[in-house]
Amino acid sequence: MFATRLKAVFTWLTEHFPFTFQGLVVLLAAAVGLRVFAYGRMDLVVFALAVCAIAIVCFSLLAVLLGGFVLRRTLHAKSVEYAVPVASDHNKQPVSMEAGYPNETGFRLPAMAWLPLISLDWQIVFPDAMDTRNRLDAKTQIWEENIIPARRCKTAQITRLYTISDVLGFCRFSWRVTHPQELLVLPQTGLVRNLPLLRSLTAEDGISSPVGDPQGDRMEIRPYVPGDSVRNIMWTVYARTRHLNVRLAEKSVHHSNRTYAYLLSGPSDEAAAAVARVAVESGALGEDWIFGADGSEETSSNVRTALTLIAGSRALGQPNAYGLDRFLQQVNAPANSHCIVFASARSGPWIKSLQGSVARFGGRFSVVLATDGLTNEQPNPWWRKILFLDDITTDAMGSSAKPHKGGAAVAQLSQLLIELGHFVESSVIVDRHTGLSFDQRLKRV
Repeated sequence: MFATRLKAVFTWLTEHFPFTFQGLVVLLAAAVGLRVFAYGRMDLVVFALAVCAIAIVCFSLLAVLLGGFVLRRTLHAKSVEYAVPVASDHNKQPVSMEAGYPNETGFRLPAMAWLPLISLDWQIVFPDAMDTRNRLDAKTQIWEENIIPARRCKTAQITRLYTISDVLGFCRFSWRVTHPQELLVLPQTGLVRNLPLLRSLTAEDGISSPVGDPQGDRMEIRPYVPGDSVRNIMWTVYARTRHLNVRLAEKSVHHSNRTYAYLLSGPSDEAAAAVARVAVESGALGEDWIFGADGSEETSSNVRTALTLIAGSRALGQPNAYGLDRFLQQVNAPANSHCIVFASARSGPWIKSLQGSVARFGGRFSVVLATDGLTNEQPNPWWRKILFLDDITTDAMGSSAKPHKGGAAVAQLSQLLIELGHFVESSVIVDRHTGLSFDQRLKRV
């Protein structure tokens, strides 16, 4: 809590303090020169230089402050004039983007070249993880905003931090403005293209099949155990092999026409959202499905709204609450239903919550774990740490590579799979960095 407040105070001082580091250094050097050399030793050259430096810094400060107060009024009218006609085309539908690629937001501002010795720049501070790159059109002299989102998000407003600075870099003036604009950023899918068909099987009276294809064996045969009826013993087989076997009515299964899928949000969940997007767009959930995600009480059965739920599952403020129980209650999932859960391939509080959901609803649950790379975390020798600046690890395929941000260690992932295996039916691991899929034994599928 203290660190958060300290960071907020530091950010406020950084934005509102009118001097830059270069400006403070020049003022300090000029003051020391005046005190020690100009007045102390009556050095007129140092006196002239120090006075000129202080005058330049003061002039820059005055120009930046006056220009900032004037531009705050001017930019409000200009931003409405230039931004609203472009954004008005998207009032009914939010601007859709994909993380990791440059996109145009439609926000434009005039260059305002009439300001002497002052430059204007801005960047998006809400939502976070936005790399703002402004491009000047030489013909129209209008700045066009381009952004490269690093993560998915869904928002109805954008906050920009405007900064006016002098050309020498001594002073600056900053302020924030919030513009209403709907923005939808989808997660980057990476190399994930195909997923195993995530169809559900529920125990019902239907097509006979204990395992495998629906056209399996007609009868189930197993060894005799105390309590089995004598009428079910296969006496012919016993006379030939001297082994007691019984023939029972096999269990029947039926392909469920509806699949329930849910996305859990949390730290390092960008890969899980990307895999959920691929599953929705590629039809891996089957023909009839219902999708839900943390951060929204709505459910979806079509691709467009499901992508909106995936983008909105990332929390821009407080972390999203665990919503799988609410989702299953809202869709009235039957007791024999099959639910597919997309989650990050890292341990967290969601494991205990998922275990509680399995115990309460008693259905069949499968987990799709997503990660950005698998590493063996083999310790590097001391000589490699000295010779190589970058930390080199060995990936799951046995080759040396740089560790990927958001990746998971094989040892930790194996422990997570063992923990999940106690209460879920199956687990699948998908690596967004390579596009490979692994089963619960870490074998490629």
